[in-house]
Amino acid sequence: MSYIRNLHQIEGKPNKLSRYLRFNTAKKRKFGRSTHPCRRCGKTRGIVRTYGLLYCRQCFREEAERLGFRKYS
Repeated sequence: MSYIRNLHQIEGKPNKLSRYLRFNTAKKRKFGRSTHPCRRCGKTRGIVRTYGLLYCRQCFREEAERLGFRKYS
């Protein structure tokens, strides 16, 4: 909430606004859980990364047959 209030106060001051945004916005992650969201729904937990799929386990179960995977049991 204070983030929005601070932006409102410095909207007319471009130098202060650029400095504020440079130090207060989230940085791009290079590793960790948040770097690999599901392609279909965007979840970051339970990701199947094998073969570069990047689907969460629930979406993988729904899309597996279309992708060419078969269930053996």
